Amino acid sequence: MTSSNQFGKIQQGDKKAFESLFRDRYSAMCNFANSYLNDYSQSEDIVQAVFIKLWEKRSEIHIESSVDGFLFQSIKNSCLNELKHDKVKSKHRAHVLYTDSAATETDYIEAKELNEIIQERIQALPEKRREIFKLSRENGLRYAEIAEKLNISIKTVETQMSLSLKYLRENLKHLFSLLVLFLEGFK
Repeated sequence: MTSSNQFGKIQQGDKKAFESLFRDRYSAMCNFANSYLNDYSQSEDIVQAVFIKLWEKRSEIHIESSVDGFLFQSIKNSCLNELKHDKVKSKHRAHVLYTDSAATETDYIEAKELNEIIQERIQALPEKRREIFKLSRENGLRYAEIAEKLNISIKTVETQMSLSLKYLRENLKHLFSLLVLFLEGFK
């Protein structure tokens, strides 16, 4: 049966003629698509989509030359569209990676600056108060351990820590919103 007679039957809804065309042309069409895509699975998807469209739009399609020519051209166009779509996805992926890495670098710089400001405020504490504060916060010592190490009373440690925290709160309150944003980034 000629392909024009076969397509005439397909246009009239002849499923057997459509199945015959599909079986006869499927492998060749997949190989053709694969020559563009280099992905046989993706090529099969394209070919199946073209055949489905051919069946669904059979009464609307007017083939000027041959069914094979129509199928090859449809598959070529679908492959080119897929390649364009892949290129757009690849560009988007690269943009997202670049943006994410830039944001991470910005977060790092902001965190570093914030840490530097906090360290400056700690350095501004009186020497003994700063020592007590660092033993507590940086070394993780309990008040009793600090008192014993520095040979002072626990009450003195408590008072000095209270004064340190009050000073830092007052001198860093303008940074509170930045600190909240900074800490939100680590959730």
